[in-house]
Amino acid sequence: MALKTLGTNATSSLSALVFGSNVTPADIATLTANIKDDINVAHPIWPGALLGMAGKGTLYIPNRGVLTVQAGDYIAVDATTGWPILVSAYSIASGPWTHS
Repeated sequence: MALKTLGTNATSSLSALVFGSNVTPADIATLTANIKDDINVAHPIWPGALLGMAGKGTLYIPNRGVLTVQAGDYIAVDATTGWPILVSAYSIASGPWTHS
C-alpha cells in the first residue's frame, strides 16, 4: 500500500480559524455550528465540538475521539459535509498550505 496525496478542489472550500488567545466565543460558536455528525443520516450539528479559549482547546471529532488544539493551529470545516480538520501550527508554517 502506498501513501496518497490529499488536497481540496478549491482554496475556498474550507472555513477555518486560527486558534489562539484572540479567538472569541463567537468565533468558536460559528465554527462549532458548522461541524456535523457524518454517521447520522440527518447529519445534525455536533454540539460542543470545539471547546476552549486562551490558546488551548479541545476538538471533539464526531464519532471518532478528541484532539487537543494548541495556539496557532488551524481548525477548518468542510463546507459540504461539516467535517472538522485540524492542521498544526508547525504544519501551516512549513507545509504547502494556502490560507488567509
